[in-house]
Amino acid sequence: MPKFAAIMDEAEHDVLARMSFSKAHRARLDSTNPIERLNAEIKRRTQVVGIFSDYQAVVRLVGALPPGQNDNAPSSVPDP
Repeated sequence: MPKFAAIMDEAEHDVLARMSFSKAHRARLDSTNPIERLNAEIKRRTQVVGIFSDYQAVVRLVGALPPGQNDNAPSSVPDP
């Protein structure tokens, strides 16, 4: 498997970069929970609205969610 070995040798720095983070941060990098939580919040908020007037309305609602979606800060968009 020389082709695979060459690819891994080239990517060694990128693959091992995560080891420079603390153990607590690495656990968060390995988890998909934040993505799943964001998707659930988008689904919840879009179902409340039901029908959007145009594409830009969807972009405004969904685009406003991610900045407030972390464990240390409240959502930047109030609940409808």
